[in-house]
Order: sequence, then structure tokens, then C-alpha cells
Amino acid sequence: MSVFAEQRLNQLWSRGRDFLGSQYAILGGAMSWVSERHLVSAISNAGGFGVLACGSMGADLLHAEIVATKAMTSKPFGVNLITMHPDLDKLIDVCLQLSVSHVVLAGGLPSGSAIKKLKEGGAKVICFAPALVLAKRLVRSGADALVIEGSEAGGHIGPVSTSVLAQEILPNITEVPVFVAGGIGRGETIVSYLEQGAAGVQLGTRLVCATESIAHDNFKKAFIRASARDAVPTVQIDPRFPVIPVRAIVNKGTQTFMETQRRVIEKHYAGELDQHEAQLEIEHFWAGALRRAVIDGDVEGGSLMAGQIVGMVKSEQPMADIFAELIDQAHVYIDARQGA
Repeated sequence: MSVFAEQRLNQLWSRGRDFLGSQYAILGGAMSWVSERHLVSAISNAGGFGVLACGSMGADLLHAEIVATKAMTSKPFGVNLITMHPDLDKLIDVCLQLSVSHVVLAGGLPSGSAIKKLKEGGAKVICFAPALVLAKRLVRSGADALVIEGSEAGGHIGPVSTSVLAQEILPNITEVPVFVAGGIGRGETIVSYLEQGAAGVQLGTRLVCATESIAHDNFKKAFIRASARDAVPTVQIDPRFPVIPVRAIVNKGTQTFMETQRRVIEKHYAGELDQHEAQLEIEHFWAGALRRAVIDGDVEGGSLMAGQIVGMVKSEQPMADIFAELIDQAHVYIDARQGA
């Protein structure tokens, strides 16, 4: 590593580092059941910016998880809240009471009132922008930073690839920091997005097999064995009933979800559930299926949410080693281009 490469990388992501308050402008993607106190604190302690996945937690459980994470790291970390959570307002209160510095609003377009409440409470608000028009709207609504996540990512995904979103949004959104996510597994790719104008990146799948991750050994082994083509998005059964696709490694749980989707849609059209209730039921399915895989090790019937980058996860590594590898790749790439 040369001094030039180190200085160049620091220059490229200085805006992201300043915004997050971390050594590296790398957000940990909020993965339900995976992004809890152990992995989040490890990410922050290793120089990144960990993000707790609130998921379907209630206010009391979120409170306990934030307190526990603070006991494991003195470095900054954030909390990811799902906008469709029925107790979103209470969860925001918890974050503000515990002086969480950054809150990520995900799972749908956040309301202006939620953004305002967080900002007035002293938190910085990060939102997901799946298109340029929505990115502009979120900036107008007061979002302090954006994440653009392409379809290569794991879990809930949009229809557009990361490379296309980057070209669409990075040149046109300069008012706030923009972090790029989806399909990022090497340092060279991080540098390329920074050079396009990104303030930093978000990584999820690449961090699942960190030694500090509490994910079951079976879950980690499924990641290590998988190739990129094994992680595929779910199919939407009925175009009249929008269900956000979820990218996961194909297994028996994938078929179970298809059956669940059909059953929930039938209940919706029978008048037993309104659309919001039906969507929540589908979310609860994913939460339960993911828990069975991550915590219990049921890699056949549970959900193996993973991005296409899963094919590049080759072993279990300490979090510090993962970052060291990525940073070294970035430095080598910068040096090679400087010498060309």
C-alpha cells in the first residue's frame, strides 16, 4: 500500500466518513436476525458503521438491543426501522430517547412527519431511494443521506440494478451523501462507485459470515457453498397485489413462500384482510422464515436471504479481516491505476 493510495481513498470517501463518524464509509446492511448487537458492534469496532435491524421488534426489545450494543462499542452505529411497522412512532421515540445518531428508514417511502420527528430529535435520517424521482422527493422531505440499492442485493429488492441506479442518481443528487448498495464484494468496486460520486457503500451479504455474526453455522455454510446464480428473487404471483421481491438462495422455503403468497392473496380478495394487513402477514412470514434459518439453522425450510455477491463469500472471517481485505484491494487498485 502506498501513501498515495491511502490518501486517495480517504479523499474519495471523506464525505461519507464525516457523515457517519466512522473510519470507513461502509454501512452494514440491516439484516433481520443477523444485524444484532454482536455483528453491529463488531462492524463499528472494526472501523465501519454498524446498523441494527429493528425488523419486527417492539419498542421494549429495541430499547434493550440498543443499550446492549452501546455496551459493546463506543463507536457510532445506527438503527434501521421499517416504515410499515405498526409502532413506528414508538420505535422512533426509543431511538431518540437513547440518542441514536443515525436512523435508517426502510421498507417503503417514509412520511414527512417521521423524518421531521427524527431530525427535530437530533438524529440524522437515511432513506432508501429506488429511483431518481423518489431520491429528489426524499431530499426535499429532509433526508440527510440516501442509500441506492440495486436488484443484486439480498432480501427485499427493487427492479433496477446497482450500476444503472448509480448512473441515474449519483450525477443528479449532490445535496446529500449517497451510499451505494447491492452486488459489492471487493475493494475495487467500492473505489469505482466512490469515483462516480458516491459518499460510501453499504455491505450486507459480504458480512454475514463474519466470525462475530451469530448466524447459525448451517446458515454460514449455505452462504459459503452458494454461487451467484443460486440467489434469485421471488416471483410475484398476482400483479394486482404488489409484493416486493425478495432475493434468497433457492430452497424448500422458497416454494413455501409461494404457497403463503397465494393463501394471503386469496384471503385479501375474500375480504378477510385489507392490503396493508396482507402485506404485514407476508412480512411476518419472512421474519419467521429468516429466523428459522439464521438462528435455528433450518436451511431447508427457512429463508436464506442473500445477494448475488454470495458467490464471493468463501470463508468465515473476523470482521476486522474482512475490512482489511477490502481496503487492501482498494489500495492496490488505486496504485495500479496511478502507475498505469
